[in-house]
Amino acid sequence: MKHKRKHHTVYFAGELYSQKHLIGNAYLAEAIYEKSHGRYLCVLPQNTEHRGISSRVVRDRDIRELLECDLALFNFEGAEVDAGTLAAFMLAKFADIPSVVLRSDARGGGWTAMAGFFPRTVKVIVDGLGLYKTSMKRRRLSALDEIVRLAGQHSSVDAQLMCEQIAQACVRALDRVVEMEPRMPKHLCEEVYAWLALMPGLKGKEKALRKEMNRILENKIDRGLL
Repeated sequence: MKHKRKHHTVYFAGELYSQKHLIGNAYLAEAIYEKSHGRYLCVLPQNTEHRGISSRVVRDRDIRELLECDLALFNFEGAEVDAGTLAAFMLAKFADIPSVVLRSDARGGGWTAMAGFFPRTVKVIVDGLGLYKTSMKRRRLSALDEIVRLAGQHSSVDAQLMCEQIAQACVRALDRVVEMEPRMPKHLCEEVYAWLALMPGLKGKEKALRKEMNRILENKIDRGLL
């Protein structure tokens, strides 16, 4: 019997090493939670403690978090897609995790055909700067003196309104992708997840890793995700 969940966990993949990425990730994750009325809980890798541990341990932890989550959201931003985000996306597709790919950078580039056309994946393509400018015009703030704009924190309000619109688009995409049927044939699930225990080279004994991936698989099957 499938267990009907009131919410789904969403692995949030994107750049996270600069202040603009950290702020943007946090704003969008919280806006998605609000706009979905708590149905989508984004798991932010930036909120995991990384101090004093090796990059190998960080990578292993991120892979485990990704595989544990019900869904995934990938920020394909900038002139070149972040390598870590792209690697996480491919792992999600190996595991048949329903995924949303977001791009709010209207400039050309950033996409690669090898990351496109995967099943159980929905794209959200929006013009972030355009949404920001539209918010300014609607609020009739484009002619404001810069001192007034800064003192009144008007720019952050426009950025928040932009973020809320992007979040709403992501929620609609998550609603779509969560209803998509699994692409992985049921008779292959056990074999694929047994391979996922070994393929990333996670640290640990093989028997324990297989047991861990089997538990993850059983949870996904129980929730109707596979």
